[in-house]
Amino acid sequence: MGKGSESESDTNGWSRARGLVVKTLVLIGGAILIKRFTKSTTRWDHARIVARSLSGEKFSREQASRDPDNYFNIRTLTCPATEMVDGSKVLYFEQAFWRTPQKPFRQRFFMVKPCPKDLKCDVEVTTYAIRDMEEYKNFCDRPRDQRPLPEEVIGDIAEHLTTIYLKRCERGKRCLYEGSTPPGGFPNSWNGATYCTSELSILKNNEIHTWDRGYDDDGNQVWGVKEGPYEFKPAPTSSFNGMFSPLNFAPSQPMEKRIEGSFVLQE
Repeated sequence: MGKGSESESDTNGWSRARGLVVKTLVLIGGAILIKRFTKSTTRWDHARIVARSLSGEKFSREQASRDPDNYFNIRTLTCPATEMVDGSKVLYFEQAFWRTPQKPFRQRFFMVKPCPKDLKCDVEVTTYAIRDMEEYKNFCDRPRDQRPLPEEVIGDIAEHLTTIYLKRCERGKRCLYEGSTPPGGFPNSWNGATYCTSELSILKNNEIHTWDRGYDDDGNQVWGVKEGPYEFKPAPTSSFNGMFSPLNFAPSQPMEKRIEGSFVLQE
């Protein structure tokens, strides 16, 4: 009788011990997970997220299908080009019509880095002209050994064009980051403009919304789409889907006339 009680007591003791061990492990695991999920995102983390979101092949196909009178089916292609000494990411960017991706009408360098601590923003995206655009045409589509070297890229960063200051979006919004150029924009002389402005939104599905506009001295818009930003969505699995869509054939009126109000061609 005594031995049975002793055995039962030992069993209960071990059960309680195992229970305590399990609870302790659960608490430790939970604490590790909470720490991991609540770990603060650094300034450079934000810059990396933005650079990664800007990269890749994207199209405005859906928007052009909804509103072909105001939007073209444009292909954008962005990829890493080099990294500066301070850690800033330099991306190569080009835009072309879907049916002629080998003939970009716009080529730029993006430099992505954290905002200075004295500014109320998270990431700044600065656009630069390219010293020799022909040398960089279809940069992202080429094998790495056929691209300009990283040190050559740094030497080919030409004049500053614009800087957009991005902030994290408020909880509940579709976007991750959004921002614009500062009030007054930046100097621009294309098509009678004296300054230009840019807006950028980065959405959670790697969709990018951009809105570039030029204005004259009187504040009249002289280039850029008026209806709203371009919406670029990541490329579908196959870029050949819809190849024979009417969107991918030459428009009936001269391209130069239609494009004039939507994009800045190479200066």
